[in-house]
Amino acid sequence: MNTQNTTPEDDQESLDLSSIESILPVDEHEEEVNIDGQKVRHKGIYLLPNLFTTAALFSGFYAIISAMNANFENAAIAIFVSMIMDGLDGRVARLTNTQSKFGEQYDSLADMVSFGVAPALVSFSWALSGLGKFGWGCAFIYMACAALRLARFNAMIDTADKNFFTGLASPAAAWVVAGLVWVCNEAGYVGELLPTALSYVVGIVTAFVGLLMIANIRYNSFKGIDLRGRVPFVVLLLIVLGFALISMDPARVLLLIGVVYAFSGPLQFVLSKLKPAQP
Repeated sequence: MNTQNTTPEDDQESLDLSSIESILPVDEHEEEVNIDGQKVRHKGIYLLPNLFTTAALFSGFYAIISAMNANFENAAIAIFVSMIMDGLDGRVARLTNTQSKFGEQYDSLADMVSFGVAPALVSFSWALSGLGKFGWGCAFIYMACAALRLARFNAMIDTADKNFFTGLASPAAAWVVAGLVWVCNEAGYVGELLPTALSYVVGIVTAFVGLLMIANIRYNSFKGIDLRGRVPFVVLLLIVLGFALISMDPARVLLLIGVVYAFSGPLQFVLSKLKPAQP
């Protein structure tokens, strides 16, 4: 007969969960995990990393609402805030050993809203709505490619090289679109003041970064950076200088960083093709 050792803390946790279940008509989430080669079922979800994911989801939703109300600068900034929250949830989960299948799926769905739907709708509301089928077609290409990118990422999550992404990551694609909206909005290009030629450029850029998400091109993921290890003092100095540079002109500096990263993948791909084969 199988026995299971329990502690007073476990009994109290079970009692608390039972009390919550009796109040709320919601089925409790159960997840099967491997511990020392044995499958164990756990109830509930980890709170801390999912709080960051929820914050990222809220920022993406706020970006959509802001774009609907023609507050395009707020919409662009909200997408950048969502990127910060999205970057923190995974880091926090790894640092606190609170990864879970639920967290992976929740993060992916939040990414679809924040980095798939939100940038497409912000771009469309700001510049593409007056271009007819071309405008909504470019926005749809971006959104569909984001969905395909996330689906492929989820399917390959257990086998992919953690140091590289296959295709431009959806937050990086959203970075370029949001940065472009932010810079042009600051320059006064909004509404009737937006030239038709610029609208077409925005449409092409939106569709292009969307296609980069599903391209078979490798990008550095920077997931190998050890946040708990020691680094040379100059690294901290460079970080301080980076913050100072961004604070001088956040919109343009962030857009430049996003564009450089977006083109780093195609550039490395071309250089690898031009490199002579080893005998």
